[in-house]
Amino acid sequence: MSGKNKFGFGPIDDAPKQKSEPRIRTVGPMGAAVRETAQSLTEATEAKVEQRRKNADDAKAFRAAQDEGRVLVAVPLGEISTSDLPRDRLALDDVAASDEMEELKSSIRERGQKEPIEVYRDEAGALQLKKGWRRFTALSQLFAETGDPQFASVTARIETDGADRIERYVDMVEENVVRENLTFAEMAQVAITAAQDDSVEGGDAEAMVLRLYASLHKTKRSYVRAFVFLMQSLGEDLRWPKAVARNLGVEVSRLLRAGQGADALRAELRQATDEADQLRILKSFASAPPKPAAATKSPKAKASEKFEFRIGETKVTARKGECRIVGKRDYANVPKDQLAKAIEAFEAVLKGE
Repeated sequence: MSGKNKFGFGPIDDAPKQKSEPRIRTVGPMGAAVRETAQSLTEATEAKVEQRRKNADDAKAFRAAQDEGRVLVAVPLGEISTSDLPRDRLALDDVAASDEMEELKSSIRERGQKEPIEVYRDEAGALQLKKGWRRFTALSQLFAETGDPQFASVTARIETDGADRIERYVDMVEENVVRENLTFAEMAQVAITAAQDDSVEGGDAEAMVLRLYASLHKTKRSYVRAFVFLMQSLGEDLRWPKAVARNLGVEVSRLLRAGQGADALRAELRQATDEADQLRILKSFASAPPKPAAATKSPKAKASEKFEFRIGETKVTARKGECRIVGKRDYANVPKDQLAKAIEAFEAVLKGE
C-alpha cells in the first residue's frame, strides 16, 4: 500500500527534529532613534521639574531674605536723607574733614565699598540713614569731587520690620560701640538726645543709658551715666566734650553731683578759648579741695533739681539755670524779634508782672 494519501502527502515523520536557533531581533535605525528620543524627553522633563522646584525654593528663600532685610541693594545717594535720626557723633563737620575720613575715601576709591550701610523708611516713606554715616559721607564726598558714577550710589540694607525708634538708636550706636569707636561723651549725647525725642518712651537720659547700651559692661555704663550728668550740668559751656578723658570726666561729674559749684565752673568754661584751656579748667576743678558748705543734699532736694512736663506737642525740661523747650517747630526760622517778644513775655510771667 502506498504511503501517500490521496492528496499526495506522505506520513508525518514523528522523529525528533533538530531544534532551530532562536530568532535574534535587533532594533532598526528608526526604532533606535525613537527610543533615544523618548529617553531624552523623559530625562529633559525630569530635569525641568527639578529646576522648577529649585527655582521655587530659591524664590521663597529670596522673598524671606527680602522680608527680613537681608538683601543688599544699590541706592542712589540723593535718595537717602540724614535728617530724621540724630547722629551718634559730636562735631560731625570735624569728622567729615578728618584724616580718618580721607583714609576711608582712599580705601573705597581703591577697593570699593565693602560694608553696607543701613537705612529705613520714615513716616513719609523717605529713606533715612540708620547706620554707616562715615561710609555714606565718604561716598558723597567722592562723588562730589570726581563726578564718577561708581560713587553715585551706596550699597545698603533696607529695614523692613518697622523697628521701634529706640531700636534704631541702638542699631545706630551698636556698630561703633562694638568697635570702641565712640567716646563716652558721644555715647552720653545719644542718651541725652534719645531722652528728648518725643517718639521715644523711657525716662530721663541716665535711664536711657541702660536701654541703649545694655550690651556694655555695667562699669562702662556707669561711665556713660557720669558723662550724661556732666554734659547736662555744664550744657553748652562744655564746648569740647569729646576732648574730656574718661577719668577726668567721671571725677568732675562726681564733684558736681556732690554740689561742688557747677555755676562757677560753667562761668570759667565760657572763657575757655580751646580744648587745652578747657582741659586745664576741668583739671583745676577736679583737684581743688572740696567746699565744706556743699555737703550732701537731701533726697527731696535732689529730686527737685529737674522736672519735665508737656504742653501739647511741646516738651519742657526745667532745672536750675536752664529751661529747655523741645517741639516740632523750627525755632531757627522764627523771626528774631518775634522770638525776643516771646522770651520777654516768658520772663514777665515768671516775675509775676
